[in-house]
Amino acid sequence: MSDTFHIIKDGVIYELWPEEGSGYVITVPALPGCTSFGETIDEAMTMIAEAMDVWLEAARENGYPIPEQFQLQRAS
Repeated sequence: MSDTFHIIKDGVIYELWPEEGSGYVITVPALPGCTSFGETIDEAMTMIAEAMDVWLEAARENGYPIPEQFQLQRAS
């Protein structure tokens, strides 16, 4: 993906790439499968925050390991 770029915010690396004509796909490489989408970069950042909350909640409920950088962040 040559159009892929990264944003680092609060120590979290986000990977984004434009989706032809419709917005941006965003992932958190440290949280496998944590993906979202937004029409703008700001919207993608908002949407991925919600996806991260869901990912972390599901990991905690199912006893899956959580990367250290997320141990205290977004704890329910």
